[in-house]
Amino acid sequence: MNELREITAKGEKIIIRQTKKSDAKALIVYLNMIGGESDFLTFGPGQFHMTVEQEEEFIENTLKKNNALSILAEINGRVVGNLNFIGGPRERTAHTGEFGISVLKEYWGNGIGEELIRFLIDWSKNSGVIKKINLRTRIDNTRGINLYKKLGFTEEGVIKRDLLINSEFYDSLAMGMLIN
Repeated sequence: MNELREITAKGEKIIIRQTKKSDAKALIVYLNMIGGESDFLTFGPGQFHMTVEQEEEFIENTLKKNNALSILAEINGRVVGNLNFIGGPRERTAHTGEFGISVLKEYWGNGIGEELIRFLIDWSKNSGVIKKINLRTRIDNTRGINLYKKLGFTEEGVIKRDLLINSEFYDSLAMGMLIN
């Protein structure tokens, strides 16, 4: 899949494309930056510990799988958004997977996250493998939950004490989308 999409936000052209091995260093810089921008992520400031080599290996492994996807949004070569989807590792779970998504705070509210998810949905429909997309989000992430619902995800349940941030537990909302 070499599909490329372009959108405009804040008057700038944003390219959404599949991640390449050569993006590893820029992705690590990006991930370390966003870790301090939101408590809705699964990691915080200074908690993303992959080396460039480990990130390269992750990207290569993702590219080899027919049930995994790694995409990014960039402006003038700078990563401003990222989405990773990983399908199940065994035959009985290969048709389903979970994604994580993030956008640099300065670009929140510009449709980048929505476009990354639409890319995932379209890719899933064309994959011939993926029949269900899952996600988990903090139960108080109302902006995220509203976006997921807008795109067709439905609530499936609450996961109690799913995250521990600054000694406080947070519940997560499990959501999913069936792919025909």
